Amino acid sequence: MGYFAQLTGLLRGQVRHQEGHRPEPSACILDSQSIKTSVDVPISSQGTDAGKKIVGRKRNIVTDSLGLLLAVLVTAASVQDGTAGRQPLNTVAAEHPTIAKAWADTAYRTKVVDHAATLGIDLETIRRDPATRGFVPLPRRWIVERTFGWLMFHRRLARDYETLPARSEAMIHVAMIDLMTRRLTSENTVTWRDT
Repeated sequence: MGYFAQLTGLLRGQVRHQEGHRPEPSACILDSQSIKTSVDVPISSQGTDAGKKIVGRKRNIVTDSLGLLLAVLVTAASVQDGTAGRQPLNTVAAEHPTIAKAWADTAYRTKVVDHAATLGIDLETIRRDPATRGFVPLPRRWIVERTFGWLMFHRRLARDYETLPARSEAMIHVAMIDLMTRRLTSENTVTWRDT
């Protein structure tokens, strides 16, 4: 575990305690986000997400029920969620043995559900009702989507500029460290609206 991941873990426990939760989570949410890359990123670490028609990388994250980062894996966008979802789950199971429940979208319904069962985690896939039109927040899944929104407030994460995927993972940890320190100190983000 890297330095930024350790610092993220320390701050997460403090934020959870401050908000009246136990320091260790008992549930988590998985999701992925395809993101475009800059021209400096090597072609060998990129791919094409056929469903979203994005050439770039994919961020696979696991958050707790407050939306705080537990694990992250950055891969080429062509890597399927079912393949990439197992490694973050391994990290979560090793570092957070208290987790017994997980939620994810239907892209994780085959390989990852079986793999989670072997780790002792009950993974439930949340389906979108095909009859609904437009945006509808899905139970539990909106939490991880909100985390992706928080990450997008950091300009460095609006596009993947990093040469190595490990550096991209570190930048995600840095963004979460910034978010959690602001929560702990009750400091608001300065925006242009404050002028």
